[in-house]
Amino acid sequence: MQAFSMFNALSNFGVPVRLLKSLLVTNVLVFFAIGAVAFFCQQILNLSELFLWKVSFALIVGSLLVLILTIRYLPAKTFGLANQITMLRGSLIALLFGLIADHWVPWLVVITCSVILILDGVDGWIARRSYTDSSFGARFDMEIDALLLLVLSSLVWQYEKAGIWVFLAGLMRYIFIISSRFFPFLNQPLPPRRRRQTAFVFQAIALIVCISPVFVQPLSSMIALAGFMFLSISFSIDVIFLSRQTR
Repeated sequence: MQAFSMFNALSNFGVPVRLLKSLLVTNVLVFFAIGAVAFFCQQILNLSELFLWKVSFALIVGSLLVLILTIRYLPAKTFGLANQITMLRGSLIALLFGLIADHWVPWLVVITCSVILILDGVDGWIARRSYTDSSFGARFDMEIDALLLLVLSSLVWQYEKAGIWVFLAGLMRYIFIISSRFFPFLNQPLPPRRRRQTAFVFQAIALIVCISPVFVQPLSSMIALAGFMFLSISFSIDVIFLSRQTR
């Protein structure tokens, strides 16, 4: 009854009921699916009891944020398959979040991140093929990419595959956002460029390779640095472009 009351209340503010229902179904299915995977991993890999709590916390917070932003910014009547896959990618990051300050399980990180990267290509392809691509979907995808780099860089440092400087790779997007508060020219729209997605993928793969037990220091640190330099160059190009737009 409370769920129906929430639907009715939100629909009075112009929020499509179909959108709310599709988002709710996605949230429930993803929560139980990722929860089951997390429970299986905990039992098989002997992870700590806090692992499930951390994963659940990340899933709940992430679901609430997606709900709020979807209601506010998504103009479509349904959440859409592409956005559902993007949300699945974000939920898989909850598994990685649960591994922070937990046991050393590098291959689980490598496998999970590989699936996330594969789905990164799938959601965009589906959005283009079904003509459901939108500014919301592009922004949603970008923020999930940034979150992946942040959590992944944390695990690289935790596994002692690179120094604390590797956090800069994960914080790059957030440094850009904070800087835009002080430098308004950074708030200008950027033209779409394949370079940004390439830089993300290169950095993500570099961090995944670092976490693999096959690579150890100092080689792992050098690989992480190569990815960070590529990402830094991409951000620098965008900053220079935006600064020139104000002249």
